[in-house]
Amino acid sequence: MTVTETLAQLFETEFKNPPTHITSLPVSGSDRQYFRLSDDTAHSAIGTYNPNVNENNTYFYFTDLFSKHQINVPQIYQKSKDKKHYLQQDLGNATLFDTLMENGFTTEVKNSFGQALRELAKVQWVAGTEANFDQCFATKKFDEKAIMSDLLYFKYYFADLQKIHYDKLAVLKEMEEWSRELGSIQPQMLMYRDFQSRNIMLYEGKTYLIDYQGAMQGPPHYDVASLLWQAKAQLPQEWKEELLREYIATLQAMPSARTDELHFRKSYNQFILLRLLQVLGAYGFRGLLEKKPHFLSSIAPALKNLEHFLSDNPQLPAYPQLRKLLETVSSQQIQNVYTTLPQSKTSKLKVTINSFSYKSGLPDDKTDHGGGFIFDCRGILNPGRFESYKYLTGKDQSVQDFLKKETKMPSFLDNVYALVGISLEDYIASDFDYLSVSFGCTGGQHRSVFAAEQLAKYIMERYGIAASVKHLNKKKWMLQKTNE
Repeated sequence: MTVTETLAQLFETEFKNPPTHITSLPVSGSDRQYFRLSDDTAHSAIGTYNPNVNENNTYFYFTDLFSKHQINVPQIYQKSKDKKHYLQQDLGNATLFDTLMENGFTTEVKNSFGQALRELAKVQWVAGTEANFDQCFATKKFDEKAIMSDLLYFKYYFADLQKIHYDKLAVLKEMEEWSRELGSIQPQMLMYRDFQSRNIMLYEGKTYLIDYQGAMQGPPHYDVASLLWQAKAQLPQEWKEELLREYIATLQAMPSARTDELHFRKSYNQFILLRLLQVLGAYGFRGLLEKKPHFLSSIAPALKNLEHFLSDNPQLPAYPQLRKLLETVSSQQIQNVYTTLPQSKTSKLKVTINSFSYKSGLPDDKTDHGGGFIFDCRGILNPGRFESYKYLTGKDQSVQDFLKKETKMPSFLDNVYALVGISLEDYIASDFDYLSVSFGCTGGQHRSVFAAEQLAKYIMERYGIAASVKHLNKKKWMLQKTNE
């Protein structure tokens, strides 16, 4: 059976009705596939497919452990026999991050951050007291080796891609010394690992935790730093301090968490810096190498975070060559490379993106400029050949998932981004006013439409330019079966 057929079977087993609607949900950095399934009687659930059974088993274990201690996590309804598919509680769409972006720095949002930290304290200091770390699927402990891995992640996937000169051997030696220092810090509890506002759902007035399958034994400071110093959240300094005090007060009220505030804060600052570097490594890998727009657009605020931290903590890191490297990486010159240009500065440049069908010929350029780009998408496997996609378009999620996972479209778009980016940056610097980009495929309905939409999203997130997208063959799209 297909993924959706298996999930539909789990849904029917749980709710005694087959689902009438199955919608693919967006994915971010993982390879997991998510679907929302619902029927006509108000039942709804999230179906997940993940071929990594060991990762799934870790998720199941921690879900059971957290539920036992009344920590708010989604309930798991059903699992397939192969444990690659599972059905869980639908917590809606409101993440803490999205709510922050929509509502701003309100009292209600700050209270939700406080609730999330109280749930985190239970994860670390209540569930953590009986956690079996042998159940961790990847790394069991955030020790010296794991810390060094994070630092190398930053070095190779971000710092070394900036084309700056630094003493690599000296920095490596200092990273090794710092890793040993951080690896010896106590206490070691259950560390969430990726505790950030996108992994916190707001549902029926409560905060729920998701994506905790990367949990391991480690220092609790790291998780607090991950939430309060999340790059795109850009929490005010007074929020960070107030929420940190609330978290420490929560620990001091827990019998299992004996915490000296001064000792905690001293180690906490070091883990803030480590988390900032780990995040930059992730953004470099996902953004600079994989060309994913969301991660590219996150680099500038992450660098701003690092700049502010170094300014406020002139004694950290206590390693001169590493400190020098971090000051260079977070300099205004490097930040300018990744800062999205304000719309007011780029308003003169108009970008038009077309999708078209080669059967109807190339798009006409009605401006006086000429030139621009025309990309042929016909070398990409055509979703229109498959019955399940034939009457959909490149704007439908299932077609997008197919093109991302089953074809060479991601590699194709990486090259498009690089080529178009050269012209965009030159046009912005030269104060030019027009650029056109067109994508063609056989029917102008699937591949070219998807490519046009993705490029527009990339340009908006990377350059702050709202491109105009036109699907020239839209009137001829096959959206339903014709009578035969």
